[in-house]
Amino acid sequence: MTALLQVKGLAKSFGTVEAVAGIDFTIATGHCVALLGPNGAGKTTTIRMITGLLKQTRGQMEFMGSAQAVNHRALIGYLPQSPSFYNWMTGMEYVIYAGRLCGLSSAVAKNRAKELLDRVGISSAAKRRIGSYSGGMKQRLGLAQALVHQPKLLVMDEPVSALDPIGRREVLELLRELKRETTVLFSTHVLHDAEELCDDVIIIRNGKVALQGAIDTIRNEHRKPIIELQIERDANSERWLSSYMDRILPSLGKGSETGLFQDVQMQNGIARFTVNEVDAARRNLLEELTKEQIKVSRLEIGHSSLEDLFMRVVTA
Repeated sequence: MTALLQVKGLAKSFGTVEAVAGIDFTIATGHCVALLGPNGAGKTTTIRMITGLLKQTRGQMEFMGSAQAVNHRALIGYLPQSPSFYNWMTGMEYVIYAGRLCGLSSAVAKNRAKELLDRVGISSAAKRRIGSYSGGMKQRLGLAQALVHQPKLLVMDEPVSALDPIGRREVLELLRELKRETTVLFSTHVLHDAEELCDDVIIIRNGKVALQGAIDTIRNEHRKPIIELQIERDANSERWLSSYMDRILPSLGKGSETGLFQDVQMQNGIARFTVNEVDAARRNLLEELTKEQIKVSRLEIGHSSLEDLFMRVVTA
């Protein structure tokens, strides 16, 4: 694994508030990495330091084995969460302008602009003023400008948060293609996007790395069996479920009969049991359901998701 970016002890303080508290991680060349965390965790501050828009309070970054320097910004393409544009420009003019700022010749910038506007799906609007673009079109234009100089690292802050479902799906498909060509780092609140796209995840909480690693390794090491139970909504069934959960709660993980369960939660009328041993827990649950003649709408066995792990890590 070749490291494209190594972050060592990176920290940023604003007065007495330490937004990022000395984090370490490595981004490998050719990998797609998700930076995850709740609001206020330090994701945007971290991204702004990596892109050179903020000066770190302490720590260092190494790009391709070299200590951080101004010229490393030329290796990075950046799409902020809410990109700003000159609305009087056309889309084509803006991407050419971005290319020229990155040092491309006029001819190369124009060719790259044509290629990228077509690739992000807005070539038909290339000669329209940006002020007439929809939010989704502006996000695509922002992606085109971030790619115009063929960066080694594409950095995006919540790249699909402002898009409708169709636009979101199209941009995600584009990112799936791009990750084959360049290294990608993006922050997101949507855990499903990270599972779908990424090789690695970095979860931060209160300005510190809470968990990081290859997504497949994290999933295998931390996932737990889950039993989901949905019962018919009648007074007897609901009374039984409440009683059953009350009996489980005091003894979670203690090795008794109810120690079959690690956690239990109610979500949208569905009881979710995180279990230690799925066959024994299912047997115990089915015996109770049969004895009390509870009408079951759904009983499903699965595993905890990245979202379950994320919630456990950031609320610990």
